[in-house]
Amino acid sequence: MNVNSRWLMISVGLGVLLNPLNSSMISVAIARLQNVYQLDFTVVSWIIFSFYIASSAAQPIMGKASDLFGRRKIFLTGLVVAFIASLLAPLSPNFGLLIFFRIVQSIGTSMIVAVGMAIVRIHITEKQATALSVLSIFLSGAAAIGPFIGGSLIHLWDWPAIFLINIPFVVLSFLLAWWNIPKDEPSISIAGNRSFRRWFKLIDAAGILLFTVGLVTLLVGILSAKSSGHVSLGHVIVGLVGLASLVFFVQHELKAASPFIPLRIFTKYPALTWVNVEFMLVNVLFYSLFFGLPTYLQTVRHLSELHTGILMLSLGLCSLVVSPIAGRLIDKLGPRLALLLSGILMTFGSVWIVTLNQTSPLISVCLALAAFGISNGLNNVGMQVALFRSSPKAIIGVASGIFNTSRYLGTILSSLLIGIVMGDHFSAGGLRVLGIILTVIALSLVFMSLRRRDSGQLQES
Repeated sequence: MNVNSRWLMISVGLGVLLNPLNSSMISVAIARLQNVYQLDFTVVSWIIFSFYIASSAAQPIMGKASDLFGRRKIFLTGLVVAFIASLLAPLSPNFGLLIFFRIVQSIGTSMIVAVGMAIVRIHITEKQATALSVLSIFLSGAAAIGPFIGGSLIHLWDWPAIFLINIPFVVLSFLLAWWNIPKDEPSISIAGNRSFRRWFKLIDAAGILLFTVGLVTLLVGILSAKSSGHVSLGHVIVGLVGLASLVFFVQHELKAASPFIPLRIFTKYPALTWVNVEFMLVNVLFYSLFFGLPTYLQTVRHLSELHTGILMLSLGLCSLVVSPIAGRLIDKLGPRLALLLSGILMTFGSVWIVTLNQTSPLISVCLALAAFGISNGLNNVGMQVALFRSSPKAIIGVASGIFNTSRYLGTILSSLLIGIVMGDHFSAGGLRVLGIILTVIALSLVFMSLRRRDSGQLQES
């Protein structure tokens, strides 16, 4: 990459790290928030769920907005929204308002992530895998060290610091992005006389509404049942409303002249569908380990939070080391080999988890974490390159948004999987069952990689 490309990557990277950083930092603040607001875990856990739900809905919407109105504008706007939310969240007098600012923060950071990937796709045309490996360092690095940073900030100051820490990143990213991200022409002119009805049709307001209502209510119904520990009639009704809305959304999109998500494109480019399915499964695997193993280590192996955090760093560090290597490998050979190696490593790590028991040496845990960390470094680059090669350039914004929604759906499914397998408490037996399920998922990813055909050309139409 030349100097301009490097500065462009730094500008985008400082912005996109905000989403994974804030999704992981908050995990260590749960106990503190329970004490501050005098709430039980079931209620406070919505500080995590609300972020994932809002991100799942917002990413494709913001990707669509960037395709229509310009990616640079949406990126800078996302930074402003994230700045406001991070500044006001610590002032929340009650938990409900804190959740509100958390959702606003999620929307702002989702604008940055969805558009950031599209900016890389548009403006860096050579050695894209290498560029994506740099972006992956920001994404996976922020997720890996988020719990450590959050714990340190809470220890030194208090929980508001995990919001205020965003401000220097936002300001620096905004200044660099203002200078380094090229101005782009939106696909539609904001000027011009258009009635509200024409504007609504142009942006597909009905499709956006149906998608948002469907996805949000479905996830709220599922996660409410999980957090309460039982399924009530209310949970079922909310979930069914979500499903019905998504069905209407599909019917609407197939008839819309300017659809929010052009569903027919998935038929024309089936590789795009499989990329999203694979990415969702990858995240089910990764986050089942990322969320499940720390709790197992603390409740079953009786390790301290500090020792658990140190062990979990091996996962993030392996991912960081491998990402730039993966970028060079994929630039030369394409994503197929990297994704195949990733699937094999995840299979090895899952099988290794099955062998763990209460007396297994901690080095065994490190081996499983290292296998998943290396595979995560390969996946972070390989899956994004596969997305770029299967997506038409004209809809790269919305395609990137859907891609990131697949990430959050995988994250939510991993949480549900852990809850179903472990029940009310973690055990060595539950971890083995979880390992068996993860092995099956990993083997399916190996099979998908074997059937993959790398395309040397990027989609342009």
